[in-house]
Amino acid sequence: MPRATWQYFGLFTTLVHELGHAVAALLSGRMVHGIRIRRNHSGDAVSSGRGARGTVISGVLGYPAPAIVGAAQLWSVFNGYAAIALFVGGVVLLLTLLVIRNLFGALVVLVSAAVGAALWLYASPQTQSYALLVLGVALLVGSVRGLVTVIGVHVRRRDQIGTSDAYLLSRRTGVPSAVWLTIFVVLIGGCWVGAVTSYLADSRPV
Repeated sequence: MPRATWQYFGLFTTLVHELGHAVAALLSGRMVHGIRIRRNHSGDAVSSGRGARGTVISGVLGYPAPAIVGAAQLWSVFNGYAAIALFVGGVVLLLTLLVIRNLFGALVVLVSAAVGAALWLYASPQTQSYALLVLGVALLVGSVRGLVTVIGVHVRRRDQIGTSDAYLLSRRTGVPSAVWLTIFVVLIGGCWVGAVTSYLADSRPV
C-alpha cells in the first residue's frame, strides 16, 4: 500500500482497530468510556468492568478487527449485500461519535461516515460494490501491516513495547506475548482465508 495512501487510510484502519476493542468490551459486559484517534495512527479505547474475561476479549480483538471487517465487506459484496453493509457501517460510525473523546478522532469518524453516506445515497449498486471491494481488500492489507508493525515492536523496537496489545495482555494474564501474537496471526489469517473462499465461491460458474 503506497505510503501516501496509507497516511490517510491508516487513520481509518486505526479507527476500526479501536472499534474492535470497544465492541468486544461491550459484548463482554464492560462499559466503554471513550475512544481516541491520533494523527500518528495511534489510538486507545478505554473501558472498565469486572472480570478478566472481558479485558482479554477486548484486548485480543483490536488487531484482527480490520481483517474481520474487511472479510465481512467482501462477503457482503459477493452475496449481494453491499448497500446493507454500507448502511450498517454508517450507523456504527455515527454511534461511534458518542464515545469519541478528541477532535481529530471525531474528524476521522465524520469523514468516514460522510463517504459511506455519499456512496449509499448517490452511488449505483455497481459503484457501491467496487467501493466495498477496494475498502475490504485495503482493510485486510492494513490488518497485515498492523500485525507486522506490532511484531516488529517485540523484535526490534523494544522501547515501544508498552504500545503493544500483546504485551498488555501478557501483563494482565501472565500468558507470554508470543502466544497473543500467534492468536493475532491465526485470527487475521482466518479472515484472509474466509475472504479468498468467498471470492472463489462467487467466481465458480453456475
